[in-house]
Amino acid sequence: MIIVIIFGAFLILRSIKNFIINAVMGLLILFLANHVAGLEIGYSWLVILICGIGGVLGAFLVILLHFLGLGV
Repeated sequence: MIIVIIFGAFLILRSIKNFIINAVMGLLILFLANHVAGLEIGYSWLVILICGIGGVLGAFLVILLHFLGLGV
């Protein structure tokens, strides 16, 4: 029983670590796009949530929506 609990905790911590790395990478890409390309995308809660959940793909989605004039 203890082995199952330890294995479950390991899986949860591993997925949290991957989520945090993905979120940081997405927000870093958005930050760089704002400062290097001068996109001036605002940091609303929705933008941060999309980048946090979607990571790199979420950041590219926000940038694409900005280019299409559908700013989030």
